[in-house]
Amino acid sequence: MTTEPRVLSGRYRVDDLIGRGGMASVYRGYDLTLGRPVAIKILSRDLAGDSSFRTRFRLEAQAASRMANPTIVRVYDAGEDAETDASGATHPVPYIIMELVHGSLLKDIIAAGPVPVDDAARYVDGILEALEYSHRAGVVHRDIKPGNVMVTPSGQVKVMDFGIARAVSDSSSTVADTTAILGTAAYFSPEQAKGESVDARADLYSTGVVLYELLTGRPPFRGESPVAVAYQHVSETPETPSELVPTISRGLDAVVLRALAKDPFQRFQTAGEFREALDAATDGRAPTKRQVGALATELYGPNPRQAAETARSLRQLSTDATMTRTQSGPPAAWIWTGVAVLAVVIISLFFWIVTIQPSSDTPTSARLVPDVAGMSVDEAEEELTAVELNAVPRNEASDAVPEGSVIRTVPEAGVSVNIGQDVTLYVSTGADTVDIPPLTGLNEVDARAAIEAAGLTVGQITSRSVANLAAGTVISANPTEGTEVIRGSTVDLVTATGRVVIINYVGFTLQAATDALQGPDVGLTVEPIEDPGCVATDPPTVTQQSIPPGEAPVGATISLTYCTGAG
Repeated sequence: MTTEPRVLSGRYRVDDLIGRGGMASVYRGYDLTLGRPVAIKILSRDLAGDSSFRTRFRLEAQAASRMANPTIVRVYDAGEDAETDASGATHPVPYIIMELVHGSLLKDIIAAGPVPVDDAARYVDGILEALEYSHRAGVVHRDIKPGNVMVTPSGQVKVMDFGIARAVSDSSSTVADTTAILGTAAYFSPEQAKGESVDARADLYSTGVVLYELLTGRPPFRGESPVAVAYQHVSETPETPSELVPTISRGLDAVVLRALAKDPFQRFQTAGEFREALDAATDGRAPTKRQVGALATELYGPNPRQAAETARSLRQLSTDATMTRTQSGPPAAWIWTGVAVLAVVIISLFFWIVTIQPSSDTPTSARLVPDVAGMSVDEAEEELTAVELNAVPRNEASDAVPEGSVIRTVPEAGVSVNIGQDVTLYVSTGADTVDIPPLTGLNEVDARAAIEAAGLTVGQITSRSVANLAAGTVISANPTEGTEVIRGSTVDLVTATGRVVIINYVGFTLQAATDALQGPDVGLTVEPIEDPGCVATDPPTVTQQSIPPGEAPVGATISLTYCTGAG
């Protein structure tokens, strides 16, 4: 039984799944009214359930639809449909209709290996061209990252998802976890990480992160959690790219450091300014090593954490509307009086700290739990026995502490306990690892079940046209089958679209067209159709094909018409 294709708002036919993320799923589709292929982004049900978000989303999509630039994926339309689940409840389905772009995600290009400097500069220049146009139109992207940038086979850069991040962040009061929706924190600007208002310069910071990753193969900040990465964006100094890749020029170092300045006022102020600096650096106009060091000190300070705190305090003072200035500056006498009073307070406090004698007496019936973290079990038991405490080992998996070493104790070190009390030693059994199960050849549903059964998490799912593979069939997985990974790790999948790309074969010889269509790259069945109404040629030439250029279902039959009439 053939399933009727889904049609949104009576106009947009939803075809194959192209990709899926935390915020939405993207499908290949077809505009039945205008007769053109499109990409359809359907928002997740969690986001769709918030009516205020749907309103903001529609307005932002409409703003994005007014932008027309070769470096921006066009937004054609935005709307809302409805669906009924198995229980009979009706749910809204917000969607946007976009230009269908063939190519590769910049994220996949980076993952494939090192990117030459010229290519990195070209990709980033394309992103900046898109931002230069959008910023002039008053649209801030807010989520620039490699996963939102496409590169076509001709090398054209296309930036996606303008306006969506704005709609999500404005709905943070009703959407539980905005950070998770927007994706990795690796590309957040410091002001985004702190929850402050952002402008176009946040996009330039994120573009600087993308440039850094293209040049070095890794983002400037990495951590065990998004919170840890966000903290580094706010307070840590990145290594210069040339420290990681010595062949990178000092000029590019300076461009990257300027783009990654913590203070928006010390970054490039416009995308055009960024493009000019990047162009100059790639032309070989490089600063000296001393100038790069001076730039790093200017942007981050000798102590980046202290600089960040100082900047935060200054911003707070400068934006405090409750403070009213009544004169041009305080009298000099007030200043010196304040300094003297502060000095007396500091000296008195220092003297008190030095002279106070904290009591070190512990009751004879009590003991302090010793710090045994990192010790072997035997060493830890000896330490506890020496202070008349009872060790109770308990195993726990850990990817941070070596196998056989103590992770922590309960009660923790330094706590006063009674003599003879049990102290639980949590001993590392090493990382809890599993093997990636066989996934290639499974359909997406079975692959998901296998991944979850192994204690792993399904990550990004992308689709690719492959002949002779049904839609949803797994082509490859990353990490690959048999790889040992930590339990809970993410597994990305590449699945077949169930469709293949065909070209216009009119004018080809019948034999050449048949060989191409039935070949391993396409795999269609060819049905020759004679046309006695036109003059035959030798060899026969295709005059018409039943499936127009574009895409065809895997294994479909295509008719090729050729002339057989007498001259």
